[in-house]
Amino acid sequence: MKGKKEWYIIDGYRPSPKPDPEADYKGHECILVLNTNEHDAHLKISIYFEDRDPVEGISFTVPAKRIRTFYTDDDSVLGIANLKINQQYSMAIESDIGVMVQYGRLDVQQENMAYMALMAHAE
Repeated sequence: MKGKKEWYIIDGYRPSPKPDPEADYKGHECILVLNTNEHDAHLKISIYFEDRDPVEGISFTVPAKRIRTFYTDDDSVLGIANLKINQQYSMAIESDIGVMVQYGRLDVQQENMAYMALMAHAE
């Protein structure tokens, strides 16, 4: 088994997609999961908030020897969580087999923009 089964993203924050209507780039926040194993990885995603109950048990599958990315504004994945722009949250990802999880955010609210990519914390 390669990778870890428990991953945590503490500083989730969905940025605005565009600083102005004329911009040709899009701010985003995404989670990338790498599964190097021979079997599909079945994930359960839980999202925690400061001011409301968590949304737990969101299902997500990553096929064997593949990557799969989801954006936090993708209603087909996280729709029931109803993440708002500029909302702070934390995320826990549990997998039935070991995987790698990376978090990325492109914040376009300033002229010089900022892209952040980091590995989630693993147990």
